[in-house]
Amino acid sequence: MLALPVMLKADEGMWLPMLIKRLNETDMQKSGLKLTAEEIYSVNNSSLKDAIVHFGGFCTGEIISPDGLILTNHHCGYDAITTLSTVEDNILSNGFYALSRDKEKPSEGLFATFLVRMDDVTSRIQSVLNDTMPEDVRTKAIADETKKIKEENSEKGRYRVDVKSFFKGNEFYMFVYEVYKDVRLVGTPPESVGKFGGDTDNWMWPRHTGDFSLFRVYMSPDGKPADYSKDNVPYKSKHYLPINIGGKNKEDYAMIMGYPGNTDRYLTSYGVDLAIESSNPAIVKLRTRRLELMKEDMSKSAAVKLKLATEYAKTANYWKYFIGQTKGLKRLRTAEQKREIEKKFANWAMSTPELKNKYGNVIPVLSSAYDEMKKVNTARWYFQEGVFGNQILPYAFSFTALEELLGNKNAKQEDIDKLTTGLKAAVKDHFDNVNAPTDQKVFAALLSMYSEDVPKEQQAPVFETIRTKYKGDFNAFAKKVFETSMFTDASKVNTFLEKPSAKKIKNDLAYSTMKSIYDHYTVNIRGTIRSSQAKIDKNMRLFVDGIRKMDPEKKYYPDANSTMRLTYGKIADYYPMDGVYYNYFTTIEGIMEKMDNSVAEFTVPQKMVDLYKNKDYGRYGVNGSLPVCFITTNDITGGNSGSPVINGNGELIGLAFDGNWEAMSGDIDFDETYKRTICVDSRYVLWCIEKLGGAPNIVNEMKLVN
Repeated sequence: MLALPVMLKADEGMWLPMLIKRLNETDMQKSGLKLTAEEIYSVNNSSLKDAIVHFGGFCTGEIISPDGLILTNHHCGYDAITTLSTVEDNILSNGFYALSRDKEKPSEGLFATFLVRMDDVTSRIQSVLNDTMPEDVRTKAIADETKKIKEENSEKGRYRVDVKSFFKGNEFYMFVYEVYKDVRLVGTPPESVGKFGGDTDNWMWPRHTGDFSLFRVYMSPDGKPADYSKDNVPYKSKHYLPINIGGKNKEDYAMIMGYPGNTDRYLTSYGVDLAIESSNPAIVKLRTRRLELMKEDMSKSAAVKLKLATEYAKTANYWKYFIGQTKGLKRLRTAEQKREIEKKFANWAMSTPELKNKYGNVIPVLSSAYDEMKKVNTARWYFQEGVFGNQILPYAFSFTALEELLGNKNAKQEDIDKLTTGLKAAVKDHFDNVNAPTDQKVFAALLSMYSEDVPKEQQAPVFETIRTKYKGDFNAFAKKVFETSMFTDASKVNTFLEKPSAKKIKNDLAYSTMKSIYDHYTVNIRGTIRSSQAKIDKNMRLFVDGIRKMDPEKKYYPDANSTMRLTYGKIADYYPMDGVYYNYFTTIEGIMEKMDNSVAEFTVPQKMVDLYKNKDYGRYGVNGSLPVCFITTNDITGGNSGSPVINGNGELIGLAFDGNWEAMSGDIDFDETYKRTICVDSRYVLWCIEKLGGAPNIVNEMKLVN
């Protein structure tokens, strides 16, 4: 059976909205869509795209009221929620709903991005390229033309303009955005609801997580984006989503719009093998140790738990993801399927002299490039996940530019002052999320693992120093670093920044450790990675170009790259393995079955228990119960978190928050049998706000339909 690039499977595809009319409208309407392509994406008229928000640049949200109310996932708002929490007023633990607009909490640094339009600029970019260009020259030519496109379309800075490559650099599209920087927290359920099931249930079905939070975007009185001000007013969107509280049935049409992060569906067998054999095991091993050490300290202190909550959640999410991805790739025999595609491609490439000249060496060069990459792949991931897996080394490294300026006799004082001011502004944010005793343990553990697992000839000189001067005792070395470095304490850093010196930075043991590792990596590892990657990039561009030309009648979609996409499917159950059946929905009964108040992940608020006992579900109940979550066949990935699940009438029926364990290989290989998107039901969201949260005022500004 041929995999993705050659055969498009049911419900697979992350489609560009501007191309829906040409590629998908008919199929979508046959599946149950009642809207037109113009009602989904329009530049001149109100459409669904106007209600879709790129939330913080890392998630998706949707506008659900005339006054700029954003619905997204709890885990998307997690950092803002933890930042706004204190031990005395722990809204992460207790939940929070603003009972009036003046009670909404400004979330510094959070922003909401709206797509104004997208355009195909492929011909313009291609006009400055040719097939004989070296990759670095090609990259510069693209960057130069992209800069011109941005300048021409930003309207003197009013809009943010991005130009992204698609199909591995064969096509290019421009995206014009409007960015709003005044975003305020409106509501969040307690963590026991918003993160119910914790790491245990993460990526799993059946699921019972109320993964939602509410924010509001504000604008200046004249309707333009503006920094936070008490004079700002709620955003008035061109479109907002009505919320459907009616029933959901198996086979019902489901559509998701959002900003999926990254997929690699055209990855070759060589890339799959590298992931299974090297990259994923390294990531999982290092993250496992980090999580163990963080959890150990978080369990002992509420203050430490708040400090490390965001970092722990981010680390844990993709720790489990990479475990599942490896299992999925092996189970689906993805590498074998990819090899079949490559064999077919190679035969096609040799079928004529013209094709041979252009595509004949693609597969051999890819094979060779991955062999080179493999030699340094362990060092690559231990550098990214190990060296950058603690807090102190990356923070010390952030002072590199200041050290270089201070050491440059020709440096301008105004440049030094500007950099120093920026570092001062970042001190509080950094140390608010650091617990030095925990970081010391993580530092020692990860550098010790680096020393054991990375080939000795690929290690920086500092590791030999630790082996000789500290007799290989990484705990002793870590103790010395954390006793002497200024980068362990906010007051020390602030004092230094009042009178900075290059010598002080250079002599700092944390900084010199990082410098030793970074410089060695740059000289001895990065060159191999970049050389190999350049060969991979060029030949993947040819490979994907050839794949599409092999069968030009098929519809192809590009990999996700954090641009707006649409995916359509249906509500559906599935059989995860022989003899096991999973229904397409869950109810509050499942929460009560899982409840264990001695375990943080499965603690249930007493008020929820009381409402359950009284069957107090209001207009959101169905047949004496309360719907909680459901699953669809939609094709999503990271970045789609918080995306609206929309029915055929353009109404919100839930929001996506997870994929399922059996299809964790989905970023590389979509599997139509097992792939499911896990969604929180709109009725459970509204019940949590109105009944559990006691905030009917928030629900009242929404438009509810049956």
